[in-house]
Amino acid sequence: MPNTPQQQRRSDQIEALLRLASPFLDLLLATGERVSRLVAPGEDDHHAIAPAGERLELDAIRAAKPEARQPEA
Repeated sequence: MPNTPQQQRRSDQIEALLRLASPFLDLLLATGERVSRLVAPGEDDHHAIAPAGERLELDAIRAAKPEARQPEA
C-alpha cells in the first residue's frame, strides 16, 4: 500500500534531517573511536565467530587473557 501524501512528506522531512545530521554523526562516531583507543590502547574485544556446531567457551577466553579475570571476592 503506497504512502499517503502526508506520510510521504513526513518521510521526506525525516530523510532530509538525517542527511543534514549525517556529517555530525560521522564525526561523533570517529571521535568516540579515537577516544576509546586512547583510553584503552591495545585492548581488542573482537573475537572471531566460532564455526557452526562449535560452542563458545568463555572460560577458555578468560583464561587466555589474565587482565580479563574477575577479582575474587
